[in-house]
Amino acid sequence: MTESRLLLRNGRLIDPLLGLDTTGDVAVQGERIVAVGTAPSGFVPDQTLDASGCLVLPGLVDLCARLGEPGYEHEGMLETELNAALAGGVTRVVCSPDTDPPLDEPSLVEMLRWRARRLKSARVYPLGALTKGLQGERLSELAELTKASCIGFSQADRPVADTKVLYSAMQYASTFGYKVWLRALDASLGRGGIAASGAYAQRLGLSGVPVIAETVALHTLFELMRVTGCAVHVSKLSSAAGVALVRQAKAEGLPLSCDVSINNLLLTDLDIGYFDARARLDPPLRQQRDREALRAALADGTIDALCSDHTPVGTDDKTQTFADAAPGATGLELLLPTALQFAADMQLPLPQALGCVGHRAASAAGLPPARIAPGEAAEFVVVDPQARWQATPQALRSQSKLTPLSEHELQGRVRYAVIDGRLVWSHQPVSAAA
Repeated sequence: MTESRLLLRNGRLIDPLLGLDTTGDVAVQGERIVAVGTAPSGFVPDQTLDASGCLVLPGLVDLCARLGEPGYEHEGMLETELNAALAGGVTRVVCSPDTDPPLDEPSLVEMLRWRARRLKSARVYPLGALTKGLQGERLSELAELTKASCIGFSQADRPVADTKVLYSAMQYASTFGYKVWLRALDASLGRGGIAASGAYAQRLGLSGVPVIAETVALHTLFELMRVTGCAVHVSKLSSAAGVALVRQAKAEGLPLSCDVSINNLLLTDLDIGYFDARARLDPPLRQQRDREALRAALADGTIDALCSDHTPVGTDDKTQTFADAAPGATGLELLLPTALQFAADMQLPLPQALGCVGHRAASAAGLPPARIAPGEAAEFVVVDPQARWQATPQALRSQSKLTPLSEHELQGRVRYAVIDGRLVWSHQPVSAAA
């Protein structure tokens, strides 16, 4: 059977890991790239994609997304959310274990992987539940979950209140080389809070989550890492004080990676406005000094990756008082525009800025990076960097339409996404080969 041939023409090719930033073509045969820059002599494509004026990037990696399965299979939510991922340039999605039921059984993980493979869409990499039912009491069968393709173990946003259980979990994970993904949140200090502690939350009469809820948890976590040697990924760092502790821990040589969400990178507690439930998030939006510290840390590599924290929340769950509204926001389609905005705001070269949604994110997840190079699997996206849009409900493909970024003008939209040489997403018609 003859392998299909795809030719991408005249794009700005950016591969941060390889230091590639040039204009040229990408020729694909079968599942692999056969040439970068100029197509080989005699190469006759079956499909041609015009990338003039566009960026061509390795597929993006999102380290925190909720996909609705298990739990909402009858709504076809997995297919919808993975299509939203592709529309946002995300070809690899790390999904959180706080599904319904939680991903604490190998059969649940295997079913999720099977359904994702059948869709032939963005790739899904599950995190298994660190404890049974995410209750923080008994460890899940970590070895069996690893065999079922879990890339690590997480509690999602639910802290382990019993430090002895966490210690045992990290000892076990370290023994077998598993990575533990944790939110830095002290169970007691964070209990009942719905906004970041500070003058604005006090003015609104909202109960606060103090910064020490994050820093106390980080101190505990780093002490346990020193004793156990366990590799840890800290999810959704939110404070300047937390950044300082992570920087110290990395300088010490602890096996640590971390990420920040798009919401905490762009917004502050003032964006709550007059009790706007779209800004009811976990972790909560903090003050401007925290946002600036998070941006600087992402720019200098202290924070490894930017994540969407995609959390589909229905309209009924948001159209309540701020305190009663469910936390979360849609984000898969906003990861790329946020990364581009981050590059502009920090005046960073695009290759440097895009590493936080590319090879740096892949490395944090223990995944091989996508590369734009001959012989590599063809996994890339074509982005129109000048396209301006707003994240209105009509513009979003996710089943969840609510985000505090909906009023912002966003820049950058995906034209095409290619995985293993297959065109899996197209925002405009594809020209046939002559």
